[in-house]
Amino acid sequence: MARFRRISFAGSRNREIDSRQLKSPAFASPYAGLARFCYHAGMFTGLVEELGTITAVVPQGAAVELSLHAPLVASDAAIGDSISVNGCCLTVVRREGDVLSFEAGSETLSRTNLGRLHSGSRVNLERSLKVGDRLGGHYVSGHIDALATLDRRLEEGPWAFLWFRVPAELSRQLASKGSVAVDGVSLTLVECMADQFSVALIPHTLAVTTLGQLQPGDAVNIETDLLAKYVQRQLAFVVDR
Repeated sequence: MARFRRISFAGSRNREIDSRQLKSPAFASPYAGLARFCYHAGMFTGLVEELGTITAVVPQGAAVELSLHAPLVASDAAIGDSISVNGCCLTVVRREGDVLSFEAGSETLSRTNLGRLHSGSRVNLERSLKVGDRLGGHYVSGHIDALATLDRRLEEGPWAFLWFRVPAELSRQLASKGSVAVDGVSLTLVECMADQFSVALIPHTLAVTTLGQLQPGDAVNIETDLLAKYVQRQLAFVVDR
């Protein structure tokens, strides 16, 4: 078994750590589970850092290469870094100044709204979490569970209330006052029904994310809370006994 593994949460650039370090006191902390989870992946907090603009979508067989303009996120990006693009954890494959390029395979395109992007589309961007960063949202893996559709939008002054329709199988992972990531944005659930949930968006969120431009019928990427997934899985084992 290889002694060294690649981990990306410890900085803006992936680094290799000795697997024996995971048993050291430094990893006997709330970050221990996060460290183990982050092998070969990034971890995010659901706070959008920048709105990027798609500059090119190049088909590559069943996959595509996405290029986007993002001066802030690109400022310290390196090839191999993990970036959340509309909530999807993608790897930087090329950097040319303020333009970053990523590859999205057929599985990603079928499960997310990345296949619907075109030149000029805006996307929510977030760099992977670093140890010591403030966790202003909630733990977001960048692994999309399903697409949801905006069913209804209600404006109340500067606020907006949005209702999304989701696959029924995800309903057990959603709870009022719990967390959900919508296109990579960490949000608090207001209402949860059999196949719908609602959120309330403050003016700041509407201004600095793509959610401000959503209209009924638009598809968004949904990632339910990691803790909810683990609880549901453990309960399934209890029921099976």
